[in-house]
Amino acid sequence: MLTQVPLPLLPGDAAEIAPGVGMVTGPDGSGVMWVHGLATFAWDAGDEAGRRLAAVQLWKLRAATQAQVAEAFGVIPVSVWRWEKALAAGGVAGLVPDRKGPQRASKLTPAVVARIRELDGQGLGRAGIAAAAGVSESSVRNVLRPAGGDRPGQGAAADPAAAGEETTGGRQQALPVLPDPVARDGERVLARFGLLGEGAAPVFTSGARYPLAGLLLVLPALEGTGLLDCTRATYGRVRDGFYGLGVMLVVLVFLALLREPRAEGATRVPPAALGRVLGLDRAPEVKTIRRKLGELAATGKAADLIMALARHHAAARPAAVGFLYADGHARAYFGTRDVQKMHVARLKFPGPATEETWVTDAAGDPVFMVIAEPSQSLAGQLRGLLPQLRQVVGDGRRVTVCFDRGGWSPALFADITGAGFDLLTYRKGPAADLPAAAFTTVTCTDDRGRSHEYELADTTVELAITEGQRKGEHVTLRQVTRREPASGGAIRQVHTLTSRTDLPAGEVCWRMSSRWREENYFRYARTHFALDALDSYAAVPDDPDRLVPSPAKKAAAARVRRAEAAIGAAEAGRDARLLELRSPAPGHAALLTNQQLNELNAPVRAAYDELEAAEGAAAATPARVRLGDLAPDMVRLDAETKQITHAIRMAAYNAETILARALDGHYARARHEAYALIREALATSGDICPGPGQLLVRLDPLTAPRRTQALAALCEQLNQAGCTYPGTDLLLRYEVKLHSGPA
Repeated sequence: MLTQVPLPLLPGDAAEIAPGVGMVTGPDGSGVMWVHGLATFAWDAGDEAGRRLAAVQLWKLRAATQAQVAEAFGVIPVSVWRWEKALAAGGVAGLVPDRKGPQRASKLTPAVVARIRELDGQGLGRAGIAAAAGVSESSVRNVLRPAGGDRPGQGAAADPAAAGEETTGGRQQALPVLPDPVARDGERVLARFGLLGEGAAPVFTSGARYPLAGLLLVLPALEGTGLLDCTRATYGRVRDGFYGLGVMLVVLVFLALLREPRAEGATRVPPAALGRVLGLDRAPEVKTIRRKLGELAATGKAADLIMALARHHAAARPAAVGFLYADGHARAYFGTRDVQKMHVARLKFPGPATEETWVTDAAGDPVFMVIAEPSQSLAGQLRGLLPQLRQVVGDGRRVTVCFDRGGWSPALFADITGAGFDLLTYRKGPAADLPAAAFTTVTCTDDRGRSHEYELADTTVELAITEGQRKGEHVTLRQVTRREPASGGAIRQVHTLTSRTDLPAGEVCWRMSSRWREENYFRYARTHFALDALDSYAAVPDDPDRLVPSPAKKAAAARVRRAEAAIGAAEAGRDARLLELRSPAPGHAALLTNQQLNELNAPVRAAYDELEAAEGAAAATPARVRLGDLAPDMVRLDAETKQITHAIRMAAYNAETILARALDGHYARARHEAYALIREALATSGDICPGPGQLLVRLDPLTAPRRTQALAALCEQLNQAGCTYPGTDLLLRYEVKLHSGPA
């Protein structure tokens, strides 16, 4: 970590990356990196490895954040993370760009092709031909495919002349508009009998105006989320069929980005149009999607998948998981099954629901989620979440767990700090206001460059633990109090507690306020990614031995309250009658007998007897009872399928967010319209041109020239990522057509 105070001066031609850090680039592509007044890194023109080394070292020095480095070098943050991994694995040599195009010569030389055809004429099967010729069965299938069929697994065009490169006359040939995809009937027949393998290889046909070509923009960002690799590592090989695991994941991500995240949404997306961007003749439809999800759910590994994605997220974005925000989310259920009720905050009343616990990073991006026990408090959820948080961030790292007042529990605070974490939360319950003299005005800047001004007081509090195994102990925390206007012209004080003593008081406040980023994710995901959708109609019986709050206990407590109220009313009536008897009219005598007093006290004694009976009944009534004795037909909604779809939609959201943040500095209204622009770009049409070793995606212009220019800048960053299409070695390249009219 840098400890030198940043010098305020940079060379006049330097582009500032962070305070005290700037980069000077030459017209030939060379560059010099200045850090705190010193020329720290330099690279010559064409030295891509040196350029990448400077980017990685700048990030590792913490002179600039990962996002700032990515923006300065014109790439997305995932590329910087990929360069860092390559440097750690292979040194500087690992940063040398790979040779574009095929990495080795094809085994299908003319002699091998002739040998394959000769063996085929002898009546040998494909397995025997592959063994004799020393190639794979897929290579044999490609050689023996009839004319007009799909080409080898490189995904090249079905017709070389249709690729639009050059005709015999030397002129560029126009691409056909929406050509028919390569026929895959033979492979579908093989898949039906289990002879194809896990899935068909993508094969693209050159063509123009493909309706959903913009979806291919998300593939480099999707690779950065780790969804495909983590799913493969978790589930391994799946059942053989025409649609493999990778294709199904890409399909579900594409549907989510088209705002049709449920399986039923496939009915509203043309299968042929979606199939073209998958390299298939048509995309899977509802029945196939449900069956594939069911196969994954049957393995019971959904939680392992989510944890694998979380660990990948933490490895790719270590700075973002320095602060983790945890909150509960009630997913309301409106079906006919008997599901336990719980409080649904956005509906403001209790109803049947499933409780989930979500964890997001400092930017509000989802990291992972777990299915919580019904009626479990946020404090209980957080206590059970600590081991999983440790798995995500790794041993020895001390991150800060942030949550709202629902997790208030001094015993939990001690458990969090004892587990090697820090905490940040609001104080709950009555607390004495601090004097006005204790407050000072603090100005600070948050992680998004926004300035804040607070009136703050910094103190320390000691909280007593009154429950659990730590009962009788105390926990000492730092308290940062913010004074702010309240309704009616009043002034209120908001107390924030933390175990972090190194953070400035202003940062404590804006970090705590950043908890709303998680709420913003809930709102956005509920609107665009069907966060609360019922993705499976399956249900399992609830645990009959689970203890739940007893309705009889609630009724007994209500009886006690009524008895207490009756005592108050009886005593008030008796006192009023006594006052009347003891205050006769002038000239009249007052005489009270014991019989009259007994009659006046009779209702009071009866009320006390009722209270004693009510308290005895309440004490004898257990607070919790077996669920099986109370509601034997209660069920739990299927959690496996929901967790799988959550994992896929989290990856889709994070990939969309990566693209949206890559627009910073390239689109003037990126802060307000970045997501809207990405949604438009993903749904736009374009040309797809497969060629040797690459897949060119040439997108049609967007609705406004400024948006098209921003998309072009995004494409340049995606080209730097060097991503290949899943299941092939085709390098993805992106271009944008210019507007035909004036800008």
